[in-house]
Amino acid sequence: MKNTLLTLSLIFPFLLSSQQILLENERARVVDEILEERFNTLLPQLMDKTDIDMWVLISREYNEDPVLRTMLPAKWLNARRRTILVFYQNKKKNTIDKLAVARYNVGKSIKSAWDKEKEPNQWKRLIQLIEERNPKKIGLNFSEDYNIADGLDKTDYDAFMQNLPKKYHNKVISAEQLAVRWIETRTEREMVIYNQLVDITHDIIAEAFSEKVITPGITTTTEVEWWMRQKVTDLGLETWFHPTVDVQRTSEELVGHLYSFSGRPDDMVILPGDLLHCDFGITYLRLNTDCQELAYVLKPEEKEAPGFLVNGLKDGNRVQDFLTKNMIKGKTGNQILAKSLSEAKATGLKPAIYTHPLGSYGHSAGTTIGMWDSQGGVMKDDGENYPLNPNTVYAIELNTTITIPEWKRDIRIMLEEAGFFGEDGFRYVNGRQTELLLIPRVKDHQGN
Repeated sequence: MKNTLLTLSLIFPFLLSSQQILLENERARVVDEILEERFNTLLPQLMDKTDIDMWVLISREYNEDPVLRTMLPAKWLNARRRTILVFYQNKKKNTIDKLAVARYNVGKSIKSAWDKEKEPNQWKRLIQLIEERNPKKIGLNFSEDYNIADGLDKTDYDAFMQNLPKKYHNKVISAEQLAVRWIETRTEREMVIYNQLVDITHDIIAEAFSEKVITPGITTTTEVEWWMRQKVTDLGLETWFHPTVDVQRTSEELVGHLYSFSGRPDDMVILPGDLLHCDFGITYLRLNTDCQELAYVLKPEEKEAPGFLVNGLKDGNRVQDFLTKNMIKGKTGNQILAKSLSEAKATGLKPAIYTHPLGSYGHSAGTTIGMWDSQGGVMKDDGENYPLNPNTVYAIELNTTITIPEWKRDIRIMLEEAGFFGEDGFRYVNGRQTELLLIPRVKDHQGN
């Protein structure tokens, strides 16, 4: 471990002063250890809560169910051939079977339950396992409301139902709730790791929004985006979306909200007096981050950002506070959204809230608290009635529009930070931005 840290710190001295990034074999060990804990501790709890005693997941190679993908061991980059997983909980015996109707064990916990020489037909073997256990309910991953819980393709669904004896057909139900709970729920160890992920994300943004990367009058927004992308690659990490960097300045008009996500001009030269905004996230140890922060490019005579921008960031933090104090167990995303917007507007703020679940996927499954184009609440197919559950993570994503007389225009203060909702309420995973990043960093007369 010491050699790992020494080697990487020589290559990446800026970032690894705060967090160690593991080598691939060490990552695999951690991923598999967490997976075993989730199978042995979390899964039985979730099957109890959703009242499903048998869960069947079916995928073929390169067309993986999003839930099954999160269950594969570190050495499995994809399913193999047709991979069928069966989880059966016997409440009387207080046991849970973790079986693979496949030619191989799937990691340590999921044992192969198919000898092709004894039974050549994979579907027949699956039916034998079902009949031996006679479950009360058979959960399959099909869902109208959640794409991540809708991973069973039509071909495999049809084949399953054709092979399943008719006496079991009325036991087949959607495993939507179980699938979503599996995806959204984080363990204590995962949250320890999550803090490290967000810290790495903050470090990369801090370096990107500094004189190490940006030379005003020369560097473009596109160059900063690709620098961030390359930094992720150089660190041996991944990102689940291409970073974006945009500019708000005195000579520009406030454009539509879609501008923040698409349609920005490329290669804008960054100038003194610009307010920079980025949207950036990484993937590491099967978890994802999503972060938006702001930086101000100092003019030659300036030592700090203008007061109206400092106060604008404070307004953005106030909107965050209205949202996070209304994140209450059992409340739906629409309920949280409506109350938060109402309270923020009552104080004179002009907020928009579009907070999404975060975790196994960047746009993950769980409680959706608004969308940028659905400020009246989300519809049924976006999970309008799904409650806020504990031990879940969210991208606290939002903005507030502020008027700047000095610039003779409105701007948006756009922020996004990872937040954890637990039994004791809400907390940020690794803090939040409360001060603008300054480019260049201000030094005293001694150069410190």
